[in-house]
Amino acid sequence: MKRNTLGSVAVVTVLALSTSSVSAADLPPAPGPGSYTIEQAVSDNAQLNTLAFDALGFLTGTAGTDSFFPPGKVADFWGFQYLRDNDPSEMGHNTDFLTRASLYMLDVLTPTQRASLAALAKQQVGDINAYAMKRFTFMTAARRLLTRSLPKGTTSLNQKSVEQWSAGLYRLDGAMSVARAKVMGAALYGLTEAQRARLEPLRAKGMSTWPVVAEVPELRALSGDEKVAVMTYAGDMFSWYMGDVTADVYFCPERHGTYFGSFYLKDAPAVGNPGYGIDTTITGNLGAAFLAALTPTHAKTINALVAAQRASLNDIVQVRRSVAVELRKALSGGTVGDISQLMTRYGVADGRIGYLYATAFASVGRTLSTVERNKLKALRTQLIGTMSPTGAYRYATPIALPKIASTDFLFRAPK
Repeated sequence: MKRNTLGSVAVVTVLALSTSSVSAADLPPAPGPGSYTIEQAVSDNAQLNTLAFDALGFLTGTAGTDSFFPPGKVADFWGFQYLRDNDPSEMGHNTDFLTRASLYMLDVLTPTQRASLAALAKQQVGDINAYAMKRFTFMTAARRLLTRSLPKGTTSLNQKSVEQWSAGLYRLDGAMSVARAKVMGAALYGLTEAQRARLEPLRAKGMSTWPVVAEVPELRALSGDEKVAVMTYAGDMFSWYMGDVTADVYFCPERHGTYFGSFYLKDAPAVGNPGYGIDTTITGNLGAAFLAALTPTHAKTINALVAAQRASLNDIVQVRRSVAVELRKALSGGTVGDISQLMTRYGVADGRIGYLYATAFASVGRTLSTVERNKLKALRTQLIGTMSPTGAYRYATPIALPKIASTDFLFRAPK
């Protein structure tokens, strides 16, 4: 894979900045091509490094950096992350990966099939953007917890209230997923033999071997948000066609508890940079360096999250499998059933993870020593320099930091 050299320089520097002795031998080896699995994603090593990287993002970032969020992480039951992580040519984290997959899929589709995706985008853009804006509620509450700006009479977030809020967010995700499955499934089910003959040679082949095609003219008639949606659908159709339930269930280690700014640290430098390769070792190396920069007491608090979230992560895997099986019915012309209860369960589990992260990160952040703070700031600077947004993000699109209605309800028991 093409690597980000800044990330490589940062790794060397951050290890030198740590008070503890951390070497490459202390870090788990990065999986090779084709070896990324759901078991690896939820493993203790992967999760510890990931949540430590989340903590680094949160404790050195801002409300604006917390909000950066890849749009492909919404309604993501189509195996695209699996395709990306297991690309045989190791180009899955190149910024051209989605573009190449999407444009080729659109080129394969007929004008009528492409029109169905455009119509879906026009229907869903409002919900897609609403999902991004709803995330600010919890992100704002987490920052309030960190700064002790709490509602009168409260001392912490209320776990049940956070879980209920998250369940509502995931029901929206589920509704969008079902709508996408119906439209994308119908198009894939209706592919002609000639269309399938264009796709089959690409099965199990890396991005470096994919044909390069021109942008289809229909994209030029769409708004920016609609175009992003159609490109997302097309990429998801490509991976859904090539994959299976195992691929659909898979997620990257950082997929959950996504409210703390780690995506900004890792992905923001790639925005608007064609051909940029995101270094896949950043999360593991910086997560390890973050832990090494902490006192033993603070490191213990972060380490404890691995066991605390384990049951929730395992439940998420089970839910994703049930949802993936249901959505795949559309690929054979079947009827997709109601997944709202499954998505409520999914949201509760991810809400619990978000609650655990916010509580632990705030506890550590409020009691960091000056020495610890300086080391953490140095880690961030070595990774992205002084890069920081003036406002916030709706996914990867810069926006003004929105005004959020009261988040007091997340600190109090549900009524």
